Amino acid sequence: LAGLAAAVIAPAQSSRWAWLLTWLGAAAVAVAVGLLGVLFKARNEGVPLLSRPARQFALGFVPAIFVAALLTIVLFRAGLDALLPGMWLLLYGTAVIAGGTFSIRIVPLMGVLFLFLGAIALFTAPPVPALCLGLGFGGLHVVFGVLIARKYGG
Repeated sequence: LAGLAAAVIAPAQSSRWAWLLTWLGAAAVAVAVGLLGVLFKARNEGVPLLSRPARQFALGFVPAIFVAALLTIVLFRAGLDALLPGMWLLLYGTAVIAGGTFSIRIVPLMGVLFLFLGAIALFTAPPVPALCLGLGFGGLHVVFGVLIARKYGG
């Protein structure tokens, strides 16, 4: 839901800094909610937080997110903000595919759809990249979250 909120709020911002801070704020909220969800699920299932599957996920997921963070700084400083939506979607999709390799099949599928949206965002003009961000970080997360919760128990 943080992605949907950012997709609505960010385009209305008056500066590129405000636009970036809107998306970074949404990312921070999403990370916090995700970590809390993992903590609660691990506690409820009696699984150690640093179990083998959790470590495998982190080793697959974190490197692409780290690269996305570095490239965000570089591209923003260079005034290449228009590339950020595509880059974020592509690297997040890469992270999801890599992190979800040892998970249920639907997780890497979500990553592939992020790659698809990222490619569209890179090669189209505004407002399409902003729509892709909303569809990815808002829509795909909601749809796949519901599917995973219903079919796989969360």
